[in-house]
Amino acid sequence: MSLKRREFLGAGAAALATASLLPRAALAADTIKLGSILDTSGIFDAYGKPMDQATRLAVADINAAGGLLGRQVEIIDYDTQSDMALYSQYAQKLTRQDRVDVVHGGILSASREAIRQTMRKTDTLYFYNVQYEGGVCDRNIFVTGVTPTQQVEVLVPYAMKKSGPKVYILAADYNYGQITARWIQKFVEENGGEVVATDFFPLDVSDFGSTITKIQQASPDLVVAPLVGGAHLSFFRQWAAAGMNTKIPLASTTMGVGNEHKVLTSAEGDGIMVAYNYSQELDTPENKAFKEKWKAAYGDTTGIHELAVSTYQGIMLWAEGVKKAGSLEHDAVVEALESGISIVGPAGNIAIDPQTHHAILDVHIMEVEDQKMKVVETLNQVAPVDTQAVCNLQENPDDNMQYEIEI
Repeated sequence: MSLKRREFLGAGAAALATASLLPRAALAADTIKLGSILDTSGIFDAYGKPMDQATRLAVADINAAGGLLGRQVEIIDYDTQSDMALYSQYAQKLTRQDRVDVVHGGILSASREAIRQTMRKTDTLYFYNVQYEGGVCDRNIFVTGVTPTQQVEVLVPYAMKKSGPKVYILAADYNYGQITARWIQKFVEENGGEVVATDFFPLDVSDFGSTITKIQQASPDLVVAPLVGGAHLSFFRQWAAAGMNTKIPLASTTMGVGNEHKVLTSAEGDGIMVAYNYSQELDTPENKAFKEKWKAAYGDTTGIHELAVSTYQGIMLWAEGVKKAGSLEHDAVVEALESGISIVGPAGNIAIDPQTHHAILDVHIMEVEDQKMKVVETLNQVAPVDTQAVCNLQENPDDNMQYEIEI
């Protein structure tokens, strides 16, 4: 089953005239309820606000095309204000009080783990539409973002070929950064390189002066930076201010995922190497149509980023699962999603891997140029082989773990 290209391209105009922008009271009483929990304020709102906009655009498209099962889809959303404690509170409210049919939400891995067990216990289907460190094995969850082997395994050899074998890693000090740093080290060594140092930083650290001095002393050929959030964006500015961006090449697994490359000036960001599922610069009919719909709804396209597109595509995949199942019944939708469903979205073809419930998707190697992410190479339909190494939901459907993948 797949969402045909002509359906994707034609849905937008009608969508903008209808459900995205209707108040709840205007929706039919018997709606399908889509729960959303995101950081639309607080320190992670640069990720969360566009994800919220993407949620509304996807639901608008679905409703404009007639809804699902003859019913309109209603969004019930909560803003966690970037407070992990509120994730647990709102998860309980969505599942036990609002009784939603599906939840799309979470940004940091900590937020996912704060709500995942609640979704599982209440049999509420859950979509996590964010890149992360891999290893979650749970039949109740579907993941549409890239995992390390889909991203790091592609980015590291490309960056090393452009720079050299000595690599310095700077990472956020929580599970995403810690695990991603180990993946970076693995792929550096597999490509004949050496990690000369790895430094970790709490999410609120914004002064990298002493770190830049350490890097200068270590004299690596390449810096790879899985740094996260607004405070860590300071590193890229301070790196450029020290003149290092013209001396040592820089790659990142996170910079640009929240449109940070548009916050940096060209002088600060040019040349940074990244690899993601999406870039606004993708020259496809689906991406052009998506950007036109977004602009019509929100005035411009500045908010579109990787996580917003993953959210849109995740909701469209869920909708295809409901259509194929002909039901909202939990197991029926799960089985439909496991059957080989795919869609063609703004980032290309995206399908669900039945073994892991993770996405099989295209990965684009890009370089920042004039506040844009210029695509230099595309790898088609890359599988989440890291999570496949530890998770097989077809053989073990009751599994409920985030495995620490042996690296």
